[in-house]
Amino acid sequence: MELQGRLDQLKREGLGLVAVSYDPVPVLADFASRRGITFPLLSDAGSVVIKQYGIFNTTVAPTGSTYGIPFPGTFIVNAKGVVTSRFFETAYQERNTISSVLVKLGAKLDVAATKITAPHLTLTTYATDRTAAAGTHFAVVVDVVPGPRIHVYAPGVTGYKPVALAIDAQPLLIVREAQFPKSEDYFFKPLNEHVAVYQRPFRIVQDLAIDPSPQAAPAIAERTSLPITGTLTYQACDDKVCFTPQSVPLSWSIELKPLDRERVQKR
Repeated sequence: MELQGRLDQLKREGLGLVAVSYDPVPVLADFASRRGITFPLLSDAGSVVIKQYGIFNTTVAPTGSTYGIPFPGTFIVNAKGVVTSRFFETAYQERNTISSVLVKLGAKLDVAATKITAPHLTLTTYATDRTAAAGTHFAVVVDVVPGPRIHVYAPGVTGYKPVALAIDAQPLLIVREAQFPKSEDYFFKPLNEHVAVYQRPFRIVQDLAIDPSPQAAPAIAERTSLPITGTLTYQACDDKVCFTPQSVPLSWSIELKPLDRERVQKR
């Protein structure tokens, strides 16, 4: 289980881990035994806590077998019990991985990464997860370090080519909007202009998901991996010169795994 595999990382970030489910204790105990879960799994009988937190899934009919489930997601709570961040999905078939949550919080994951020396930039890129199933929400990350006295233009800038990450479309892959950090204001004295830039190390997080639809299930079952490709484009400048816009090809690979749909061990 992805959460179990990230326990050491969570501890290094000063975080603990507890999962809350509407499932009864025997179901959770069976699941924990089969999957080697060592963190607490809490049974919320009647979805009482789920309702108190305002995450009761209202899209499931009362007659449905999954009635009582929450909208899937993660709360980050500080030592005082205050929620500092939350990451939620609107469909119960979809799940954010804890790794994708951690990179959005600024953590550096202990995963295999590719380092690329591009014109005026150094890139380190990786996928947050090695494996994914239908409905898994993960991310690809590009950590960018501009060279000395170099800046690149932030998304939304006009008149220059802003930095952008484009993921190539393909079946089975859902591409969401890339997330960029807050930019800096740069004053270019020769033109007496202010422009939004990045001139310090910054991170791009691109949210992706494996298609959870029933129509995609047969194709997912036939494959063991999913190659992902994309392109980083940007224009780098220093305090005197703007250089030729660049395009850097990027690639990642995700292993595909089946969903664990078994709630209790068959006897």
